[in-house]
Amino acid sequence: MLKTVFVAPDPGRLRLRASARAVLGIGAAVAVSGAAGYSLTAVIACGLAALLALFTVMDPTVRGQALTTALLPVAGFPVLALAASLHDHPRARDTAFLAVVCAGVYARRWGPRGHALGIFGFMAFFMTQFLHTRPAQLPELAGAMTLSLIVSSAVRFGFWCYERGLPPPVVPAPPAPGRGLTRTTTRQALQATAACAVALAAGQALSEDRWYWAVGTAWWIFVNTASRGETLVRGFRRVVGTVVGIAAGLLVAVPLDGALAPTAALVACCVFGIFYTAAVSYSWMTFFVTVMAGLLYGLLGVLHPGLLLLRFEETAAGALGVALAVTLILPVTTHAATNAWIGRALTCVHTCTTTAARRLAGDEDADPGPPAAELEALLGKVRMSLAPLVHPLSPLRARRARARRVLALLDDCAREARGFAALAAEPDTSLDAELAAACRRVEDAVEHAVHALGAAHAGPAAEAPTAPSRHSAAEGALAHLHSLERALAELSTPLRTAPRAPLAPV
Repeated sequence: MLKTVFVAPDPGRLRLRASARAVLGIGAAVAVSGAAGYSLTAVIACGLAALLALFTVMDPTVRGQALTTALLPVAGFPVLALAASLHDHPRARDTAFLAVVCAGVYARRWGPRGHALGIFGFMAFFMTQFLHTRPAQLPELAGAMTLSLIVSSAVRFGFWCYERGLPPPVVPAPPAPGRGLTRTTTRQALQATAACAVALAAGQALSEDRWYWAVGTAWWIFVNTASRGETLVRGFRRVVGTVVGIAAGLLVAVPLDGALAPTAALVACCVFGIFYTAAVSYSWMTFFVTVMAGLLYGLLGVLHPGLLLLRFEETAAGALGVALAVTLILPVTTHAATNAWIGRALTCVHTCTTTAARRLAGDEDADPGPPAAELEALLGKVRMSLAPLVHPLSPLRARRARARRVLALLDDCAREARGFAALAAEPDTSLDAELAAACRRVEDAVEHAVHALGAAHAGPAAEAPTAPSRHSAAEGALAHLHSLERALAELSTPLRTAPRAPLAPV
């Protein structure tokens, strides 16, 4: 499994670059703060702040990333002060923590910036519990964290800004957000608050000193999920990654017992692993987080095997809180979330093909590149949404077969749409009457598939132009359109089939 993670596709070596830059940025921040004379506690806070800044700030533009990074102290430092001041007042502290959870999740409605600021605010509260921060330590911690953000930002935006010059990544807008309790972020804010409340109570029953691990587990399981199924699968993967990480911690972190040089080297390896695996395996990312936490506890001089066992118990308590919350409180079903993304992807298929047809007809302003890139991003959302159903341990066999068939046919549609778009850029290909008719049939097939899905059309797509003449170089483009039409027709069957009904054999 680990081999699969490390040989997963990495176009442009972006994951490798981000991982290497994270090690460099966090290492530089820690080194500078250590040279500045900060205490070990402040240096650890410095490293965590740099990690969060590099990991969570994901605005589509470099300028947006820089602005969000500059705003992190605005969101985090007041929370840091609040948590430290409430350290000796458990009831008020717990209430404030749940309020921070609710606000942090609700902030996701404002996109990547709200998402990053919400995480940083939550982690500021979490960090005070992890480091047992007292009010007298606040000036030192704030200074160290500010320094770490400056140093890591100098690496990210100055020394190694590989994003500059690259086209901004395509981030498809979520489906219509709705209002009130129909808005996903509102539902998730209430679910996360309830889950963290359960986790907090269970965590404190297990340990009065380390209860916050249960709350942290519940929080991080909710990050980047949009449905009940996605959240439950992430909870399972969180537990698996924690168990494997604890086993590794017993073999590595406990024997080291906080030895500085080897611990620092292994923490750097864990940072690399966190960033490199985050996009492809939540379990392995959790593994590296767990090992790193054990190493940091070793530096603080409190690591022992019993603490690692407690970490597992707290993780299980957090996952249980999440499972109860997403099942009982305003659940967002996997079926509803998936249908919304499939409808968007189908409409994008049509937009891609008709834009390419307009390009073939001589419209120089028609560029099929952007819709083709958006289609890839939308398919990623569909895969993420369907992940709970195609999971090998899913007991819902009929739904698993349906989901796999939908994914396979959507991949076929995307491949043919990309092929047609690529041929549209060829100078010896032009639109003829047969191609125009094929584009119209594709439009009809998309409408039929969307109707079978039971979803509203995601927006108007460009109308395919017509052309009177025939051009022999269009044979390849016509083949792509025929294959696309056939895949769309086949796709209507699983989309029309009831989620729990068995599919007819193909």
